[in-house]
Amino acid sequence: MFKVLVSDPISDFGIQQLMDANDVVVDKKTGLTEEQLIDIIGEYDALLVRSQTRVTAQVMNAGKQLKVIGRAGVGVDNIDLQAATERGIIVINAPDGNTITTCEHAFAMMMALARHIPQAYVKTINGVWDRKTFLGVELRNKTLGVLGMGRIGSEVAKRAKAFGMNILGYDPFMTDERAEKLGVKLGTVDEIIRSADFITVHTPLTAETRHMISTPQFEVMKRGMRIINCARGGIIDEVALVAAIDKGIVAGAAFDVFEHEPPQEDHPFLHHPNIIVTPHLGASTVEAQENVAIDVSEQVLHILRNEAFKNAVNMPPVPANVLKKIQPFFDLGEKLGRFAAQMAKGPLIEIIVHYSGELAEVDTQPLTRHIVKGVLSRNLGTDVNIVNSMHLAKVRDINIIVQKSVVTKDFTNLLTVILRTDTEERLVAGTLLSGYGERIVQIDKYTVDLAPEGHILLISHNDKPGLIGSVGTLLGKNEINIATMQVGRKIAGGSAIMVLTVDKSIAQQVITDLKQIPELNKAKQIVLNND
Repeated sequence: MFKVLVSDPISDFGIQQLMDANDVVVDKKTGLTEEQLIDIIGEYDALLVRSQTRVTAQVMNAGKQLKVIGRAGVGVDNIDLQAATERGIIVINAPDGNTITTCEHAFAMMMALARHIPQAYVKTINGVWDRKTFLGVELRNKTLGVLGMGRIGSEVAKRAKAFGMNILGYDPFMTDERAEKLGVKLGTVDEIIRSADFITVHTPLTAETRHMISTPQFEVMKRGMRIINCARGGIIDEVALVAAIDKGIVAGAAFDVFEHEPPQEDHPFLHHPNIIVTPHLGASTVEAQENVAIDVSEQVLHILRNEAFKNAVNMPPVPANVLKKIQPFFDLGEKLGRFAAQMAKGPLIEIIVHYSGELAEVDTQPLTRHIVKGVLSRNLGTDVNIVNSMHLAKVRDINIIVQKSVVTKDFTNLLTVILRTDTEERLVAGTLLSGYGERIVQIDKYTVDLAPEGHILLISHNDKPGLIGSVGTLLGKNEINIATMQVGRKIAGGSAIMVLTVDKSIAQQVITDLKQIPELNKAKQIVLNND
């Protein structure tokens, strides 16, 4: 049974599939201090949080069984991603669940800003009928600058088009074709800063985006422009913004987020007549809270059951169409890595992965992670997984090279793993064959046809008569049954390899005895059992 801890308030409806699973036990314990969480986290396989629980390195150190941390929302600021990656813990979020909700809130803030709605409301309910002070502006024909044209930014742009606004968007990943479909003109950050009547930000908070709008940017803006932030506090310099409003450069601002939340009582945003604030309500709708909980619960269940999953924030995202192509190779890639690692002698210096055929046409980063995991598992065992494999290779100064070629001889796809140590270079290649499944088709320079499973005896020898019989006789005397056997050679009488699959593990003494056979150079047992 898997144990899941829910440490922040999350609706029962959202985690219903976890509670209904016959292989999962769910405990809901909210309001825990870090010390209390550390005391109990050791017994759990998964942790579900929102924004309240801070998941520190210390919490993860105590979570010896922890496989996954699920954040029911988009931001993961409260989770130490570096520590999670180093410990091989998958961190997932729900990036799609609150897209529309956050978009609608940003648009509501923009409309409220344009028409002074909160300020007019306060004055009206206090008995003051004032129609002159709150002179607003229309959205129609205004230029809206959207910094960050991801899911939320794109949805805001769609709605702004319906209001007759001209959209100028910036996003480093948006193509001209997609921008054209959205009716958006792509521009630089500087172009947006200088020409927009309204600016709304929808970028993540990173070292590059922190204070991306500050004093130098405010100084070149249109006088009377308005700015909205429903993304992350810190993208806009709060002190510089207040100064720009007081100088008459910025007519007003609407913020749902702060650099430090909750803000101090003396925060200037809270008392400025031209600034509208809400307490981080971007994702606060019934629909969004249920959607993000449902999304993250589903992925947690997949991870616990060792099934395909998505939305891991400490792994590169994989589009569904790409995942469909590469996922069948995950197990093969891992086995090739384990096979090569057991062949290689000496400290590992470099891992070269070569993708040929159709695999060369797609993003193979996740597959590379599986291969590296297979290589490192020889020495690291269960401490390595697909989340931390690249990190563990890097800290061990193991260079990883990925090569691709759309041309491959004989196979639709070919996956080749080469390991370079301080003494030698070893190669193993494999593919998926229709009707046969996973096959190893090359070992070093020799062509073979081998199912990568169970116990395999790899022998290098000189191609001399009688040697195969000597090997079979010795194994028979030790009650080791040979399931399959094949020989690979380049020329008669030259160097060759013998590959045997056997029914059980071979004792080290038998390996030693094999090496005493004349003309037999090396004997190595390769074990590919999943356990």
